Amino acid sequence: MQGDAMSSIVGAVIWMVILIAIFYFLLYRPQQQQRKKHQEFINSLKKGDKVVTSGGIIGEVKSIDEKTVTLKVSEGTMIKVLKSAIAAPFEEKSKKES
Repeated sequence: MQGDAMSSIVGAVIWMVILIAIFYFLLYRPQQQQRKKHQEFINSLKKGDKVVTSGGIIGEVKSIDEKTVTLKVSEGTMIKVLKSAIAAPFEEKSKKES
């Protein structure tokens, strides 16, 4: 009897470890890699890059401070946003592609 209880506990622990490993490789690790890639993009920003903010604003980088980026969104209009609000580089699609 005691051997059966012990083997069921060991079996449950093994399944728990397998589930944790699955969650790590399917959820946590890809998010971590995506976060690292985004941080590298933010650190590589330079004047003249076209970017999209998380709010959907498209602009050209005019200056970069420690925590903020100044974007030119139209002629004579500059806005200052946090670096963390920069979502991605902006790539215009030509009319032929769409």
